[in-house]
Amino acid sequence: MTAAAFADRARNHQPVVGYWMTLASPLLTERLAGVGYDYVVLDAQHGELDGRAQTAALIAVDAAAGASGLVRVEANHATPIGRALDAGAAGVIVPLVNSAEDAAAAVAASRYPPAGIRSFGPLRSDLRIGPAPTEANATVLVLAMIETSAGLHAVEEIAATPGLDGIYIGPSDLALGVGAAYPGDPAADDALAAALVLIREACEAAGIIAGIHTPSGEVAAQRLAEGFTLVTVAHDVGHLVSAAATHLETARR
Repeated sequence: MTAAAFADRARNHQPVVGYWMTLASPLLTERLAGVGYDYVVLDAQHGELDGRAQTAALIAVDAAAGASGLVRVEANHATPIGRALDAGAAGVIVPLVNSAEDAAAAVAASRYPPAGIRSFGPLRSDLRIGPAPTEANATVLVLAMIETSAGLHAVEEIAATPGLDGIYIGPSDLALGVGAAYPGDPAADDALAAALVLIREACEAAGIIAGIHTPSGEVAAQRLAEGFTLVTVAHDVGHLVSAAATHLETARR
C-alpha cells in the first residue's frame, strides 16, 4: 500500500490494524511487516530505534511491500519529527501532547512552509512519498498521543487542532494519569474506560482518526468494535517473551 493510499484509508476511517516494533532488527521488522498488518510503528521513544535504525527499519517495511511505516518519535520537537519523515515514514505518532498548543506544534513540524516549519531535506522520503512539499503535506499523517491527565482534560481542543489527523491513546500512561497505581491496575478500570470513551467521542466530533494501542488481538477486535479505526496490536518484545515462556512451560510439563 502506498503512503497516499494508507493516508486516505486512515483519514476516511476505514479500519487499519498495525504492529509495534521496539527492537532495532531490520530482519525481524521485514518479517513482521510481511505478516499482513496495514502499518508498522517504530518506537523511537522507548525502543532501540535511533536515527540510523529508523531508516533501516523503514527500508525493511518497504521491502515487505504491504504495510506502511510510522514512527513514534522521541519527543514533540521539529528535529525528531523531521528526521523520521525524511527517512520515509508515512506518518508520526507524537508523544505527550497535553494541549492544543502542543498539537499545533506537532502539526507544524510535520508540514513544509507555508503550512508548517518542516525543513526540506528528504533523505529517502522522496522515493516513498514524492519530493514536492505540497504532496508530502497532503500525504503525511500526524497523530497526537493522549497519555496524561492534562491531555485528557484538553482532548476536545486537541482534537480540533487544524491539520491534526488523529489521536493515538497510550493506555498504560493514561491509566497512570487517571489514578492507577500501575498499568493494568483494576482499581482504575472504570476511570480508564470512561477516558477512552471521552477521547473516541472527541475524535468522532472532530472527524479525525481515533487510534489506540492494545495488548492482544482480542482487545484490538474489541476496540475496533467500539469505533476506534487505527488499532495497534502489542509489540515485538512482549510477543517474544510470551511465546518463549509458553514453550518453556509446555516443555517442562
